[in-house]
Amino acid sequence: MAQTEQENANRVNIAKSFGSASKSYDVSARLQRYSGKHLMPWLPNRNDLTVLDLGSGTGFFTDLLASSYQQVIGLDISTEMLNFAKEHRNKDILWLEADAHKIPLKDNSIDFIYSNLVIQWFDPLEQAISEMLRVLKPGGLLIFTTLVDGTLHELKSSWKQVDDDQHVIDFKTVSELNTLFDNENGKLLEQKCQDIILEYQNVIHLARELKGLGANHLAQKKNRGLSGKDKWFKMTEHYQDFLEPSGIYPATYRLFSGLVVKLNN
Repeated sequence: MAQTEQENANRVNIAKSFGSASKSYDVSARLQRYSGKHLMPWLPNRNDLTVLDLGSGTGFFTDLLASSYQQVIGLDISTEMLNFAKEHRNKDILWLEADAHKIPLKDNSIDFIYSNLVIQWFDPLEQAISEMLRVLKPGGLLIFTTLVDGTLHELKSSWKQVDDDQHVIDFKTVSELNTLFDNENGKLLEQKCQDIILEYQNVIHLARELKGLGANHLAQKKNRGLSGKDKWFKMTEHYQDFLEPSGIYPATYRLFSGLVVKLNN
């Protein structure tokens, strides 16, 4: 019971973290734009479909989906994100404030699920996958991107030389994702994995972008206060080991894209 309460508390905190980023999110979302467009070739080419955008955020891609499909639902855990989306996006979209671990939709009611850079926040991921497969119709598709182990390795490495606290979330490995998505109800048909390297003017620029994405929530972090100035300074010194000749700071994002089909059991 205590574990479930802790998971719920973590989800509430994640919602607040993303909610506070709702207005800056579209500005900061370089990676989301890239990864979302990366999924476009996998979109079904029929328009008479009911689509769920799981973790719809500000609704940027939900809006694009609404221009191609009959019924589009945008689901997000953040009230602020949904309010932003309702105000700025297609009025025909149905918006739902809900948790991916308990999707308020009927069994076998969705033709395909689109989920862009969201599932790395789901904990436990197994429960969210079970929910996604539950609402999908047999033969329905889930197309998604997520970040996997190797993401932000420069930042992790730089902090590791300063202290043993957690400063970056633990991302799943590719083999873990394969195990989770290949189950009795679903099959991972296609997958891609690639490193996207984004460039930053300095480490503060990187930290601001991560915060702007709402990506600074750490359930396991021991020290809840701000990292001390001395620690921060030491970390930025170590980050200089990764500096490019041009003086630009790189950050690696290991992007995993997957296409899953719900099995006809």
